Amino acid sequence: MNHRLQTVIALLLAGLWGAALGYANLNGGSGLLDRMEASLADIRSVGATPPPPVVSIVAIDDRTAAAYGYPLDRATLARLVSAITALKPKALALDILLVDPGPEEGDAALTAALAEGPSVIAAAATFARSSQEVTDGANDPLAAIPEANQLLLPLARFAEAAAVGIVNVATDQTGTPRFIPLISRGADRLDPAFPLRAASVALGVDPTIERDAIMLGALRIPTDIGQRLPVTFYGGRGSIATFSAADALDGKLSADAVAGRIVVIGSTVAGGGDVFPTPFDPVMPGVEVMSTAITHLVTGDGMVRDHRMRLIDAATAIGLPLVFVSLIAWRRSAAGYIIIVLTLIVWALLNLSAFAHGYWLSAALPMAAALPPALIFGAAELWLDRGRARHFAEQSARLQRIEAPGLGEWLARDPNFLAQPVRQNAAVIFIDLSGFTGLSEKLGPVKVSEVLSGFFELIDEEARAHGGAITSFMGDGAMILFGLPEPADDDAARAAACAVSLCERTRAWLQAHAGFAEKKIGFKVGAHCGPIVASRLGTGDRQQITAAGDTINVGSRLMEVAALHGVELALSAEIVRAAGHDSALLQVGRMEGPLETALRGRASHIDTWLWRSRTL
Repeated sequence: MNHRLQTVIALLLAGLWGAALGYANLNGGSGLLDRMEASLADIRSVGATPPPPVVSIVAIDDRTAAAYGYPLDRATLARLVSAITALKPKALALDILLVDPGPEEGDAALTAALAEGPSVIAAAATFARSSQEVTDGANDPLAAIPEANQLLLPLARFAEAAAVGIVNVATDQTGTPRFIPLISRGADRLDPAFPLRAASVALGVDPTIERDAIMLGALRIPTDIGQRLPVTFYGGRGSIATFSAADALDGKLSADAVAGRIVVIGSTVAGGGDVFPTPFDPVMPGVEVMSTAITHLVTGDGMVRDHRMRLIDAATAIGLPLVFVSLIAWRRSAAGYIIIVLTLIVWALLNLSAFAHGYWLSAALPMAAALPPALIFGAAELWLDRGRARHFAEQSARLQRIEAPGLGEWLARDPNFLAQPVRQNAAVIFIDLSGFTGLSEKLGPVKVSEVLSGFFELIDEEARAHGGAITSFMGDGAMILFGLPEPADDDAARAAACAVSLCERTRAWLQAHAGFAEKKIGFKVGAHCGPIVASRLGTGDRQQITAAGDTINVGSRLMEVAALHGVELALSAEIVRAAGHDSALLQVGRMEGPLETALRGRASHIDTWLWRSRTL
């Protein structure tokens, strides 16, 4: 499979993976991503901000419990409501469930107190399952709201005196409040959330439900799936102005703390149980969670996490892995990996900036969509690269077996080596087996291959030992060149030494093969030096280094001279002279010549020398 096809398949799989996660996120069905997102939301909620001064909390705290008992009886609660109402709040919201009857005198007093001003009391919804099922309806703004199986409603007398709101909170697996369901649905009724009811009473408008928002008059509140309001906190416990109920009961509560504000009465007493962990505080009172949501609704400063934000998340979940895989596939340089890092940094900065400005774009979804395909594709590319590296190493090893040591490294350093023909001086050796062609017809292809493999291994070893480059194997012979990649002063001397060694080893190799003597199998070697034209032949991926010129022709014809005179090696006078008087030619053999010799296909004569081994 070629690299382009691999990349296309990887892009397709990465896009499908991102699309699947994006679709799940659009429909709110990705629990693991929600858990990751919750943690990342906490990290992004790093700075406390002062809340707008629209809500005050009157807390039934430890001091109140010590002075008036806990829970407050209905008569005392009525006195508290009346004392706060007298200070002219915009609305009073009682975050206490009044589902059971108390003493008639107290219940009557509380009913009367609630009727003195705009007030809201709490109810709660229960569900049969922790994971609620919803119906599908793209055009129904209520379709994604789960249906409660039971509502804990206040006594009818209290509900007639005050508006009712549901106090349910949607938390993550750690218990941290993340959303307030603004609408609760029962079998035959719809009820607004406690914060929504308090905000609507304070503003004097009834809420209108849209597909991705709740309208409070002209104020549009974007909502998430299931008409949920994202909750982000202004800081730790006490960020919203909090006053003790004991001061209100004792007549010590300042009118400035209440007048023109929404007042929420709720319990903060130690051990009361109505607490939640938040990014800023491990024990945030539930009344402050409700007060935070009311502030979001009245001021419109809550986080925007609606269908549009989730669509952007889905698009990012598809686009980011495609970008990463494309950049990883860009193999020409490390620029692709640098751009991946820069893309991550830019995306992270944009995500943080959007969060800081009230737009909740998912951090978990793009990471879950982009990182697995990028890591898997990167690992696959690394594995394939190692395979290619092993292949190239094997190819290089094969190249080194037919090239002189250093020539492969030279080609690696300079890929354009001999891209243009070069004229230079070099020494050349030709060696060929005599009489082998006729024998090969009797040996068969398998035996011929074995014999020639041993012969070529011998030539390879000697060429490598003397720094020569085998430029070609020709049938049962070879050409060895000395002077590549660059000519050297001792090219002729090394060529002469190589020619002598070839004669000695080839003679021994032939003697080791029984039957070669009877078949009169021999060999002949020719050596010459002079100017050559070195170049590459072929185009594209099919190229080889070769040499041409009169020097090459003379070297080849000298094998015929050796055969004509019954010697193993014939050399030109030029290479003998260039090799020097202390060359290997005289150390292990004897020389005859010079002889004026005519070469086939050449008009002029040359002087040649014949070499014989001293062992013959």
